[in-house]
Amino acid sequence: MSLHDTIETDLRDAMKARDKPRTSALRMVVAALKNRAVADGMSPQGRLDDEIVQQVVAAELKRRREAATAFRDAGRTESAEKEEAEAAVYEAYLPQQLDDAELAGIVDETIAELGADGPQQMGQVMKAVMPKVQGRADGARVSAMVKQRLA
Repeated sequence: MSLHDTIETDLRDAMKARDKPRTSALRMVVAALKNRAVADGMSPQGRLDDEIVQQVVAAELKRRREAATAFRDAGRTESAEKEEAEAAVYEAYLPQQLDDAELAGIVDETIAELGADGPQQMGQVMKAVMPKVQGRADGARVSAMVKQRLA
């Protein structure tokens, strides 16, 4: 079963269980998947491959985390907690995230391969690292690690 089908099945199960927070979160992902399918020239019922589904889910996860941070900064903890709960639902559909040691190993290996020795080569290193960590590490986290290693 594809990831797209899994998400839609989980949505139906959440609706049957009357799990409102999970249903709401999954509905937003399904809507984002339909929007992506239309943007890619398919019908709204078109099936996206797992890699694209993971990209869409990762984008939604990033939005929820940013919203939670903004709500917390504004003192709206209840809204921040709702966003964080939705983010937790989305994380289940993404591959296991790399821990700091694994990410550092990939970054160090790439820096050694390219012979990078300063911050001016950060773009080259990022371009080489991102395909290696596709979906397993957030771009901001990778960027911070690369910047730290090249400094």
